[in-house]
Amino acid sequence: MNSGTSGVVRKYFGTDGIRGRANGTITPELALKVGQAAGLMFQNGEHRHRVLIGKDTRLSGYMIETALVAGFTSVGMDVLLTGPMPTPAVAMLTRSMRADLGVMISASHNPYDDNGIKLFGPDGYKLSDEIELKIEKLIDGDFIKKLAKPADLGRAKRIDGVQDRYIEFAKRTLPRNLSLDGLRVVVDCANGGGYRVAPEALWELGAEVISIGVEPDGFNINKECGSTKPAALAAKVHEVRADIGIALDGDADRVLIVDERGHVIDGDQLMAVIAESWSADGRYVLEHMLGHGYNVGGESSGHIILSDYATTGDGLVAALQVLAVVQKQDRPVSEVCHRFEPLPQILRNVRYKQGKPLEDAKVRLAIESAEQKLNGHGRLVIRPSGTEPVIRVMGEGDNKTLVEDAVDGIVEALGEAAA
Repeated sequence: MNSGTSGVVRKYFGTDGIRGRANGTITPELALKVGQAAGLMFQNGEHRHRVLIGKDTRLSGYMIETALVAGFTSVGMDVLLTGPMPTPAVAMLTRSMRADLGVMISASHNPYDDNGIKLFGPDGYKLSDEIELKIEKLIDGDFIKKLAKPADLGRAKRIDGVQDRYIEFAKRTLPRNLSLDGLRVVVDCANGGGYRVAPEALWELGAEVISIGVEPDGFNINKECGSTKPAALAAKVHEVRADIGIALDGDADRVLIVDERGHVIDGDQLMAVIAESWSADGRYVLEHMLGHGYNVGGESSGHIILSDYATTGDGLVAALQVLAVVQKQDRPVSEVCHRFEPLPQILRNVRYKQGKPLEDAKVRLAIESAEQKLNGHGRLVIRPSGTEPVIRVMGEGDNKTLVEDAVDGIVEALGEAAA
């Protein structure tokens, strides 16, 4: 069970769509019903309705894709299949191609044996909690009377050229006259959805590109590669004496950067680089801020949303913005991407099988004790992951030993509660 931001307990959807173990939580039967339910929800007007479906490179993607196609076509929706693509590409293409709905089959940075189904509305944005709840009710309902008549069944086809459309979209986020000529770039595509488009986009922009993590076999997505395991990228940057390394995750909605020394630069520093550059370019005009709110957001994991360009996190677009600053300043990446001295920060993950460990009395007591230890000289963020059965415990503050003490106490209590 998942709890959305509205506080209502949801049966299928979490914070990032429906996610779980392939043929465990994510079965062909569930995918079929999701296709039928979502297809019925997004049929407005008399035109032929269509849904665009992308996926990453997991073996289970074939199974889930086929079941979704059966679901959507059975309720009268036409299906456009893109094959392996980044999540942000699916969001962009849904809007660009005037599809009624977009679907990404992916479990992002998780191992290959997990998978998921993420839905985007016709505007390219993730569906609201309210719409997801309505879809959940339909999933558990009876579809027999709502299926399309034989003459109204949908068609499915694979579409070509969409990768080129996304590459052009990504390139257009940079100034027209900006070239990456002279930069040697290593890109690690995590054997995932960006393995074709990311190296091509970088090469077309003028960079010398060395690619790793571009040989997906259905099993090796995120395996000792990509933004969750940047050691391979750091080693390659050092080996080929590259100017910069770019690490995407399995669905290319996250990015981390490795500088010319092989040091990993997290999402917090990257956001600072982009925000300062945009501010210097006069992008933070008052009307825009008032009308749209902040236009740079994200987290240290490298999930960065640049709302001027994208409706969801886009690892390639974020990387290109950083590369643009590197070219404009003509300084090493280690200098460009060191915007502040980070406070000591500790992040631990505690895996659990079932239940709600955060509601355990001993855990709550441990959290209170940790807050008292920090005594206003740091902060704690304790939250369940929206994508896997894990509690994330993050602490930061001026005193590293104090922060470690505080985090260790919570982790120990969570471990006992989750056992």
